[in-house]
Amino acid sequence: MKIVAGVDIGNSTTECCIGQIGRDGNVRFLSGGSCATTGTKGTVVNVHGISAVLKEAMGKIGKNVSDISLIRLNEAAPVIGDTAMETLTETVITDSSMIGHNPATPAGAGTAVGQLIHIENLASAKTGTAYILVIPDNYSYEAAAAVVNQMSTVLDIRGIILQADEAVLVYNRLDKKIPVIDEVKYIRRIPDGELAAIEVALEGQAVRMLSNPYGIATLLSLDAQQTKSVTPIARSLIGKRSAVVIKTPNGNIQENVLPAGEITVMAEKTASINLDEGAEKIMKLIGDIGEIRDIQGQSDTNVGNMFARIRSGMEGIDPGQQTDIRITDILAVDTLAPVKIAGALADETCLEKAVGIAAMVKTQQLPMRKIADRLKEELHTQVAVAGVEAIMASLGALTTPGTQLPLAILDMGGGSTDAAVIDQNGQVTMTHQAGAGELVSMLIQTELGLKDRHIAEEIKKYPLAKVESLFHMRLENGQMTFMEQAVDPRFYGRVVLQTPAGLVRLEEDIPMEKIVSVRREAKKKVFVTNAVRALKKVAPEHNLKNISNVVLVGGSAEDFEIPEMLMEEFAGWRIVCGRGNIRGSEGPRNAVATGLVLSYVGEQT
Repeated sequence: MKIVAGVDIGNSTTECCIGQIGRDGNVRFLSGGSCATTGTKGTVVNVHGISAVLKEAMGKIGKNVSDISLIRLNEAAPVIGDTAMETLTETVITDSSMIGHNPATPAGAGTAVGQLIHIENLASAKTGTAYILVIPDNYSYEAAAAVVNQMSTVLDIRGIILQADEAVLVYNRLDKKIPVIDEVKYIRRIPDGELAAIEVALEGQAVRMLSNPYGIATLLSLDAQQTKSVTPIARSLIGKRSAVVIKTPNGNIQENVLPAGEITVMAEKTASINLDEGAEKIMKLIGDIGEIRDIQGQSDTNVGNMFARIRSGMEGIDPGQQTDIRITDILAVDTLAPVKIAGALADETCLEKAVGIAAMVKTQQLPMRKIADRLKEELHTQVAVAGVEAIMASLGALTTPGTQLPLAILDMGGGSTDAAVIDQNGQVTMTHQAGAGELVSMLIQTELGLKDRHIAEEIKKYPLAKVESLFHMRLENGQMTFMEQAVDPRFYGRVVLQTPAGLVRLEEDIPMEKIVSVRREAKKKVFVTNAVRALKKVAPEHNLKNISNVVLVGGSAEDFEIPEMLMEEFAGWRIVCGRGNIRGSEGPRNAVATGLVLSYVGEQT
């Protein structure tokens, strides 16, 4: 009797399967486990996670790790994802040439144009001139309103810009109702005497004039070149309820443009394509060019810098082999990225087109042997590097009830999507492609402008709801659900995630509909696109009609909507598609680890 452990080192999680091999060669599965991968996949740091997951699995059956006769590891190729901007233009604004603002709590409604004047300088104001009054936060809302009411009898005050978050409080105390903008962080930088336009939209609506470059040109009398320069500001104000744009003709606008750059793909032939062509054309080139030896980015460009960071990150994985680091596959998807407008007064951003890229990075020899040697030294047991992920996942998937040969599998993890087809004779055709869960998280974080990657991960994994009262909430599918007990008042009026541990409030003020749209589009761009191209590579004659069954395995197959997306996509080819249930009990996880145990039995017969 021998206890064999299969260990699958993934980009996000490390999983194991413990099997007992009888003298007759039969396998009895004893337990399994999973934990977060420690370090980058394929590095010696993985040893800590492997030791932890083995200890967990053996503890479930009352045994020690020392009772394991053999540990079998998968070949672990790391996949590193990053973002390359397609057309990123940084507008450096000096002397506050053009300033856009998008506060969340304005008051009043309408558009106002006037000359800027700080409240301390009202003594120099002239009758017959329209003014926009600038008030710093050392004035209370009562004092600010009192000054405006007093001076409005002799001066033409058209609007107010506040530093404090008190627009409504000031507005409610005004005798003459005018638009009020607040939350201007760097209010001391606002120049006296320059022309400004402010706009506050009605409840439920968005600004129209200041989100339109021609609207800004109309209000501030701009020429064609100035109108072009304010376009990033206009874009940053689309969908906002309030805005302010200031014109200072003596300012200088400098543009520092870093080109998106070209990627060069080296296969049987070499071809180049610019990122400006977009993800669809990039992926067509990747699909048509054949087996890729390496992909390089043009130096001193966005994509060149991104690939340089990826290769630099690999140096710690395989020291001394820098010249052998190769990028053998990429998945490119179109996205939008919020770009900060430098020089603005309230940290404004505008959306720029971008290309999200996941890259498959390989070295001449991944240090799996080093991992095996370290494990052997620490755990005092035999360790072998045993198999390729796609083949092992196929063996594990066959333990799903209701499956038979021929069979196709999609192993969707954190960094890569593997596909394999096993024919009637047990022959396996496989592919290993860049792009999976981590790229989806990156796209969600980028498009929603989230500061924390963890929040993007949570948004990816769990459905949303909007708490509309203390006793009911509206789910993202439109359903209403009622609670027997009142929810925490902190959730009232907020978008929340429905996690197994309870509701989690999202701090960002983003509409639920937008979050759902971004999440679903990110998953379609990555998983549906990658699943189709992976299966076409391994399908007989590269035709999906020659595949009848697909089993989905890996961590991303547990997602609450990805399997349904793939089932809809494959319905047109009459493919039976669904989540695997490894060993009839593990769900879609543990396929590779289970396959490593089963392959050992096959090697012994």
